[in-house]
Order: sequence, then C-alpha cells, then structure tokens
Amino acid sequence: MRREPEFLEGKEVVLVYIAKRLNEALALEEALTTSGVDYVVEADEYVGGVIFRGARTGAFFYVAPGSAEAARQAMLRGGYKPLEG
Repeated sequence: MRREPEFLEGKEVVLVYIAKRLNEALALEEALTTSGVDYVVEADEYVGGVIFRGARTGAFFYVAPGSAEAARQAMLRGGYKPLEG
C-alpha cells in the first residue's frame, strides 16, 4: 500500500525500482498494492540516455528492509526487474 514519505522517515530504506514513465509507475503501484507491500514513491532525478545523456525525472520506489523481498517478488510477478541492493 502506498504510504506518505513520513512512514519511512528516520528508518533505513531500500530503493527497489526507478520508474521512468508514468504508466510504468502506476502499474508498479498496482502490483505492490495488490501484494500488500507498503512502499513510498517519490519523484527524483536520475541520469539517463545513451546519445543525449541528461538528468531526467523518475518515480523512485522505496520499501523498508523487511519488505524488500516481498516487493521484489511482486515486481517479478508483474514483469519488472527490481534493483539489486
């Protein structure tokens, strides 16, 4: 279930995914919510592009360490490749 950033404030967090498109972020939110995983999503910048490299904005998905494996499994079932870390 999507939580406000304060939910993980002051706690250790695990970055599990960076969605580069809105429809990708929305679908991932659905996959995590359906699986009962608590997560926080925040917009942030990442560097992307091959020929035209530059800063772009994406949706960064964070979970508590105890939820990381469940989040990864939900993502794999939905066809997403979770970040390792």
